[in-house]
Amino acid sequence: MTAITPDLIIKSRRVVTYKGLEPAAIFIRGGVIQSVQPYDRFKASGPVLDARDDVVMAGIVDTHVHLNDPGRAEWEGFETGTKAAAAGGITSVFDMPLNSKPVTTTAQALMVKMATAEGRLWTDCGFWGGLVPGNEEELEPMIESGVFGFKCFLVHSGIDDFPSVGEAELRRAMPILARRGVPLLVHAELACTSPSPNGDPRHYSHYLASRPKAWENEAVRLIAKLSRETGCRAHIVHLSSAEALPIIAQARHLGAPLTVETCPHYLTFCAEDIKEGFTEFKCAPPIRESSNREALWKAFPEGLIDFVVSDHSPCTPDLKARESGDFMAAWGGISSLQLALPALWTEARSRGFKIEDLALWLSSNPARFAGLGRKKGRIAWGADADIVIWDPDAPVAVDPVMLHHRHKLTPYSGRSLQGKVKMTFLRGTQVYHEGSFPAGPRGQLLFRTQSEYELHGTH
Repeated sequence: MTAITPDLIIKSRRVVTYKGLEPAAIFIRGGVIQSVQPYDRFKASGPVLDARDDVVMAGIVDTHVHLNDPGRAEWEGFETGTKAAAAGGITSVFDMPLNSKPVTTTAQALMVKMATAEGRLWTDCGFWGGLVPGNEEELEPMIESGVFGFKCFLVHSGIDDFPSVGEAELRRAMPILARRGVPLLVHAELACTSPSPNGDPRHYSHYLASRPKAWENEAVRLIAKLSRETGCRAHIVHLSSAEALPIIAQARHLGAPLTVETCPHYLTFCAEDIKEGFTEFKCAPPIRESSNREALWKAFPEGLIDFVVSDHSPCTPDLKARESGDFMAAWGGISSLQLALPALWTEARSRGFKIEDLALWLSSNPARFAGLGRKKGRIAWGADADIVIWDPDAPVAVDPVMLHHRHKLTPYSGRSLQGKVKMTFLRGTQVYHEGSFPAGPRGQLLFRTQSEYELHGTH
């Protein structure tokens, strides 16, 4: 029987497989990985791309992105957002349900968003639905339409058409989600105190004092309790407060199906270094002290943080109030989609973590969390040939000119990072190559079609 000729073979001395970092050759056909073979002991039966010593890793799966399309595409949009993602080695993004118009809180609004995305994606794209007061009857229709789960806020979301939920709404919704096997993603801040910060709102300390760690800690405590009681898979998005980690550990010990993400900006920056008026650093929850940052890093070896996402949340420059420098008036959100890999790698390697750790946090674990662990986030037989090739030793000088986000204001501007993305492949097609996008918009919509969820927060 004649072997099927692959469309492409990608080889490197550093390929991240389930065995770790090893020399290997990846055989790709029809957009799928056909086999993974020894680096120097295979017969070349098709075109070969030799990446030499560059890292070849499964494409990044970013499950927390705000593309703001339709309705606020002037903030970002499907084209610019997914181009920036591809340039950062990301091959799948999951769009959040707020900041678009309409917000994704009904099946009809989901259909509008999907129709808007068609033909405008440089990466694959899935969608989260929104849980807001009074839309419990829309949850199952949205599940049937393909959302991967639901996002909610316990404090004001920043826009009035996506209101927060309380314990009563959670108790009605979480049993539905538990029965259907989909997760609830929670912006875990609960305004349990009423801080009255004093001082100049141009000083970052003023904003930091307005959203204390207690807000996060109490929100995590509530969600952990409800997750354990209802059996609903709960996921804490963009964890900032390291003080919540013992609460998470205890909840998991008691059997709560609880997972946790954090973001590169919480692992890179610290409150002490944020200069007066630099509102591009504003996000919610806020970037905290250096001691808090280091405590977050120590949580990774313990398995308390499952993966890392960008939480790319852009807006138009005027909304950042950069001219006034007023942190309280500025829109909260970090623009970083293209920079997630080098930002995380720069900090991780300085603390002794390995490339394999990065692949776990950025690719395989978020893919498993979204229920796509068989097709995304791994280099193995049968998986989609979503691949990023990057040089972990190459410097990345962050200049706004290099960014493909619609707006270039980012706290990483001027920073020197490590880990240059050279090429990105989506189902075996090169969609990014050192500043260019050779293939056009090849991204597809992702749908939840069956319960394949694997990452349950039990370690």
